[in-house]
Amino acid sequence: MQNNTWLASLGADDLKRLEPHLSVTRFSRGHVLHEAGEQAEAVWFPLEGAVSLLTAVDESRAVETGVVGTEGLVGAACGPMNGALMTRAVAQTDGQAACISSEAFSEALAGSDTMRAALARHTEVLFAQVQQIAACNAQHLLEERLARWLLMLDDRVGGARLNLTQQSIADMLAVRRATVSEVSAELERKGLIRRTRGAIQIVDRAALEEAACDCYGHVAKVMQELDVQPRRASG
Repeated sequence: MQNNTWLASLGADDLKRLEPHLSVTRFSRGHVLHEAGEQAEAVWFPLEGAVSLLTAVDESRAVETGVVGTEGLVGAACGPMNGALMTRAVAQTDGQAACISSEAFSEALAGSDTMRAALARHTEVLFAQVQQIAACNAQHLLEERLARWLLMLDDRVGGARLNLTQQSIADMLAVRRATVSEVSAELERKGLIRRTRGAIQIVDRAALEEAACDCYGHVAKVMQELDVQPRRASG
């Protein structure tokens, strides 16, 4: 479980509360971990891969408002009043996660101040991310947003090659696929990325950071300050 930094940050006593209830489950890209409006049945700790959190725009569309990788967990909120889940959680990549029932997680959480503090840090980071992405989607050019999104995903997946389709990117950013194709072609022309069928490879990460809006740096700073960092896969 050391691949998940949230679990790895816990002390031995906290891990003893969780480990008997944890099981490792693989997921494939597009797998739905939970739907918006549901009561949480399970909590997922990504060990590999990334999960997008989607907020509905209307009955047929949703936009990504957060992404969680090996730094955190999916399916849990901070505090005792856990209502219905507000987002749809969808695997953005293939991966695996340690999974625990919501009931077992809540029981462990109730008995540990340190675990509740760790969850509060994760929730604060996620809240900062949601706020920043909302502002980003409203104000910034698509090229900046796409660069920011690719960097956030690369932080969690690593390896520089991201298995993505133009349509999946368009769905996350709530834009037309043709528009994503045009903007990604421009990033490729500048030598920042390389596109192949069903994948994007980051060629020049430093230049991609320059092309991204400041939103990427703002979220990264919060994560660093609260020591909530993903463990990037080697590629």
